[in-house]
Amino acid sequence: MDPFIHPIFGKSIKKEVPFYFNGELLKAREGQTVAAALMANGIKKLGVSRKLQQSRGLFCANGRCCSCFVSVNELDHVLSCMTLVEKGMKVDSNNGDPNVRGEKNGD
Repeated sequence: MDPFIHPIFGKSIKKEVPFYFNGELLKAREGQTVAAALMANGIKKLGVSRKLQQSRGLFCANGRCCSCFVSVNELDHVLSCMTLVEKGMKVDSNNGDPNVRGEKNGD
C-alpha cells in the first residue's frame, strides 16, 4: 500500500518532486527528507566510511549519528535525514572528507 495514496479518495495526496542521486533522475514526494526519498527509491547505501571504506546508510534517522551524510548541490556532509528534498536537487554519495582547501574555498 502506497502511504501517499489517500485511503478514501484513492489518489496521491503529495506532489512528486524530481531530484538527482549520483546523476540518476529519481522522484520523491513533497515534504520527504532526502534519506526517506532515497529509501523509497530502493537506495540504502549513501556513501562509504572514510577510514574503513565500508558502506554507510541511514542509522538513527534523527540527525544524531552522522551516518547518512551526502553531498547536496555540491555542499559536502549534509545530513540526509534532516534535509527536505527540493525540486531539481542534486544529491551525491559521500565517499570521503570534504574539500576544505579547494579552489571554491579560496586556496
